[in-house]
Amino acid sequence: MASYDLSSLTVLLVEDSPFIRSLLTNSLRVLGVGTIITKEHGGEAIEFLKLVKENPMKAGCQGVDIILSNWQMSPVDGMMLLRWVRRHKDSPDRFVPFIIISAFSGKARVAQAREMGVSEFLTKPFTIKSVCDKIILTIEKQRQFIHTAAYFGPDRRRQKLVGGATERRVLKEGMPGVEVVRG
Repeated sequence: MASYDLSSLTVLLVEDSPFIRSLLTNSLRVLGVGTIITKEHGGEAIEFLKLVKENPMKAGCQGVDIILSNWQMSPVDGMMLLRWVRRHKDSPDRFVPFIIISAFSGKARVAQAREMGVSEFLTKPFTIKSVCDKIILTIEKQRQFIHTAAYFGPDRRRQKLVGGATERRVLKEGMPGVEVVRG
């Protein structure tokens, strides 16, 4: 972690539990994150993101670099927030890395988050190291965004090629049903 300076990073943390919100805020501070903006649920986060787009001066930041959001919240949960960020015309940045946080990390749940366009999945209980690892992964391993009729978000494929194999799944402009979007 010593090789990273996260002081210019702005993180939007969306968590309804005051205890977990405090724990994550302190973890991000320990990691050296410069600006941490906290909201209690997805509805507050959406209003904040709209404000960032309309009046960055009033919002207190030019933009959000990473969103960390709990999945289960009320009245607007993390998946609804993710859907808004990725698909709504008022979203200030459809490409922003989005890390969902949940204690329910079964295969179907992770797949559901990936289908919605999540960048990373952080499982509760978490450690400072696991939070750090997810943030570093979003910085170092940014994935190309895909736009099809049914999906918009980071490329979901993560297969590591072994034995000198070459990647054959490269997206190209003009492929039927695929639009390559660069963020």
